[in-house]
Amino acid sequence: MVRPTLAVLFTLATAFSALAQGLTGRIEGKTYVSPTGVFRVVIPVLPELGGEVTDTPNVVTFQDDFNVHVSIAAFPQDATQRWELSTRGVKDYLIYFFSNFVLADFRQSFEGAQIESAKFLPGQLDGALLTYLLVPGGTMFADRVPRLTADRIPVAKRGNLLFVRNGHIIVISIELAERVIEGRSYAKTTAEEDEILRNRLNDIVGKITFAKPPSAEAAKK
Repeated sequence: MVRPTLAVLFTLATAFSALAQGLTGRIEGKTYVSPTGVFRVVIPVLPELGGEVTDTPNVVTFQDDFNVHVSIAAFPQDATQRWELSTRGVKDYLIYFFSNFVLADFRQSFEGAQIESAKFLPGQLDGALLTYLLVPGGTMFADRVPRLTADRIPVAKRGNLLFVRNGHIIVISIELAERVIEGRSYAKTTAEEDEILRNRLNDIVGKITFAKPPSAEAAKK
């Protein structure tokens, strides 16, 4: 096995440190840590491919110049949201949250955004909602879209995975960049698109580590 030299390791460390400038959260090696410490995730972009990390107190976005655009949101549940979860159950709560907050936000930003399909996965992450959105004019790779006529707006497609973890609702969203940047050569079916996005979402989930919830004794203090 070829081991990286100290010079290579130093270069990589410096490159990832550069991604941390201006962040609310922090970068430790190749890992992003959320501002609240709710989760940490192996950074899914590389500096040498134009990878960038931007964040707010609740949302982090990773994008590169190739085909990666991933956002991870961790919204704390207030008393109202905890009540909604307890009364609705996980499935209906996730549908309620997606419709009233996630989808509503997309529609406010991009007219015509619509659900292509949605599925509740009871065996994944203690219950997760997987949705696919079609978003006219909503691509994050507009500078790479082949020139189109004025009346043709590229329709982006995003896969979204929602679940509850440690008093937070987690929303992971990924754009299928190939759909808009490959132009006429793009020939994926809807089923193939869904499979690609599902695999990419699961890959991101596998890169995330969530903080352990406080113990009952600690919560009383």
